[in-house]
Amino acid sequence: MELREVIGRRRSIRFMLPHKPVEPEKIQRMLEAARIASHWGNVQSLRAVVVFKDSAPQEVIDAITAPVAGFQIRIAPVVIVWYVETAAVDDQSNRLRELMKAGALGFGAEKEAALERQLIPFFDGIRERLKAPGLNEMDCGQGIAQATLMAFEQGLGTCLLGGGNTDKMHKNLGLPESARILILQTVGYPAESPEAGGQRPRLPFESLYHMNGYGKPFPRSQAVVEELEADHLIQSPAPTPWRETELDYLKNALGIKGNGLI
Repeated sequence: MELREVIGRRRSIRFMLPHKPVEPEKIQRMLEAARIASHWGNVQSLRAVVVFKDSAPQEVIDAITAPVAGFQIRIAPVVIVWYVETAAVDDQSNRLRELMKAGALGFGAEKEAALERQLIPFFDGIRERLKAPGLNEMDCGQGIAQATLMAFEQGLGTCLLGGGNTDKMHKNLGLPESARILILQTVGYPAESPEAGGQRPRLPFESLYHMNGYGKPFPRSQAVVEELEADHLIQSPAPTPWRETELDYLKNALGIKGNGLI
């Protein structure tokens, strides 16, 4: 399957088949994709705890909750708890030296000396600032995005959810104090249609992207739009006419009570 087809099929799948387990090797492929994602200074601060509902201790399952649409956590057979390991920044110097040895940093005969004399002292001087939210989250997002694409490549559905009681998660999952929880990702086989109701509403293209300066909209080619629509990267606008019927069916089939928002 080509990448654009995977992206085109990629929708947040909220309704999973709770009775169908996810093979560990499919989760491994997601983690492998996240591991090789680009990360500033090769620090690799993105880490994860994978919770398999059919084998995890009850206290671990009880700790992973979401304040909104918590039913998704309850029915998903697998939940990945993604977090930033801020202590990874402490090994920045060695990671830069690894990049140098791999031929991915600097050039010229004096590059090793320049690394030790200039770059490493610079990063050492701002080490604590580099642990703060910001740059790490951006690069961790790239890894999570690659894991998400891998999930869809394998026929899985997935959705990202904000965590609930992060203190409880820290404790019950045994995370170190240096860990900063990012997001929960449900993973399972989809119970809903791949379209998941159609293309979600998005702001106008011209209001988001600029060319050669703010206020100068990036020109949007209709030919490109039509090409992407033909490849199903851009789908028909939501909702599809049968969406409410599908949601009623899923609610009853999966035993979800209430309105599904909390």
